[in-house]
Amino acid sequence: MRGTMKIAVRILALGAFLAIVMSQMTAGYAGIAHGMGPSWACVAIFVALYFRFTLPISIGAFYGALVVWEWHWALAFLFVLPGLVFVLPGALKAVFSLVTSGTSGLTRATPICELR
Repeated sequence: MRGTMKIAVRILALGAFLAIVMSQMTAGYAGIAHGMGPSWACVAIFVALYFRFTLPISIGAFYGALVVWEWHWALAFLFVLPGLVFVLPGALKAVFSLVTSGTSGLTRATPICELR
């Protein structure tokens, strides 16, 4: 009984995480497409998925929620905040290490499996 409850909670947490990510990607696409056009929105989605650089999507999600969906700015910021929590520490680390040591210290994550 206890093991199945842990699995159920994990599945619900994964579903909630995926719902937040998809809604932020949708808002990011809508915001960037409204401001810069759909081709740049597709480029931003590609950059976010391929290079794992989500700052343009976060900015576009704020703009999309604020302008396209007409939310209050505080609610739009709370909507984008979970994505910024993961982006800002890495960006600050890169800036500070670039200033202090001259190198950014950013590397791509080690792949789980290698294709050969």
